[in-house]
This record gives sequence, C-alpha cells and structure tokens, in this order.
Amino acid sequence: MKVSDLIASCESDWEEYTKHRFVRELANGALPEAAFRHYLQQDYLFLIHFARAYALAVYKSDNFAAMQKPMEALQGLIGHESRLHVEYCKNWGLTEEDMQAIPEATGTVAYTRLVLDAGQSGSLTDLYAALAPCSIGYGVIGKWLASHQDTVFEGNPYREWIETYSGEEYQASVVDTVNQLDELLAEMPSESQMAKRVKKIFRDATRMEISFWEQGYEA
Repeated sequence: MKVSDLIASCESDWEEYTKHRFVRELANGALPEAAFRHYLQQDYLFLIHFARAYALAVYKSDNFAAMQKPMEALQGLIGHESRLHVEYCKNWGLTEEDMQAIPEATGTVAYTRLVLDAGQSGSLTDLYAALAPCSIGYGVIGKWLASHQDTVFEGNPYREWIETYSGEEYQASVVDTVNQLDELLAEMPSESQMAKRVKKIFRDATRMEISFWEQGYEA
C-alpha cells in the first residue's frame, strides 16, 4: 500500500479538501479577511499540537534512525516554521500573545485530538497517517494554486501564502513525507485490518481539514 492508495480511498473528501471554496477564494483573493485571520489564529494553535504529535512520533520510534525524521520535523517546526508563522501573522495585525490567548475553536479541538489519539492509541504508521492530510495536502494545494488559471498574484493579499506552499522548499518536504509514509505502508496488505484502520484515520483527518477551512467562515 502507498500514500496514493490512502488518497484514493477517500477521493471525494480529498477533492473537497484540496479544492475547497476557502482554497479557491485564496486563489482569486476573494476570501474575506476575517475568515483568513480566524484561520491564522487557529493554525497557530494547531501548530502547537502538531509539534506535540512529532514529539510523540519520536517516542513511538523503535531506533535512532527512525527517530531522526520526526526529530528534524519537530526542530524545524519549533525553531523555524512557528517563527515564520508568527512573523507572517504580524502582517495581519495578530501578535503571538493575542493568539496564545484565543480559545481553540471546536474544529481545532476535534482535529488535533484526533491526531494525538491516533498516535497515543495506535502505531507510528497510524500517527503519520493522521498527520499526512495536512503536510501532504498543503503541498497539493500549493501546486494546484500556483498553476491554476483562476489564481491571481498581482494585488492578491494571499499571494505570500500561495507562494509558500507552492515553493520549492515546501514541495521538497512533501516528497520526503510521502516517501517516509510509503516506506511504512509498503509491507501492509491493502485489504488487511491494519490497512483499513490507517485508511479510516487518513479519511477522518481529511474531513477534519475540511472542517478547519469551514470554521474560518464562522468569523
């Protein structure tokens, strides 16, 4: 089994997530700014739990070699990506102190706890399957936005977001993520109970991504 099989197992949900109206309105600049600010606030809180999930992946790994990848991801998330997020949010009038004080939205709670529960109660593969819709999906979205005919760059307030996730650095990280998960899935028969569990986790996390987009409009 491969990552492509996980995506194929929930194709309609994956399509709804990666081509959601939030994404399409990012492309043409029509997304309400209040919705984007809400998304940025909740994404900051999400990143905290994302870091915890990679720390859990280190703990769940059986040897030093297996620990290396999640450790690198954790260090990059804490030392680099979180700082970039905070700096980016300043451009939208959001300080880190403000975001720390904001309560988690219902969708954020549901999504992050699903990821952490998958890791705590299941295998390392389960945990990576729960993380994959975010880490891989944003790469798919970035590539789609960069080449889509309706994407507007000139004067688009979301241009920097689009360029971040369509950029070479992020796209390279997606390739690494896919390869790593493919290795874990390689010896898992497609119709086994383990495979069915992993597919369900991936589908549930994909649906949570849809809810994460939707909650932005609540603002």
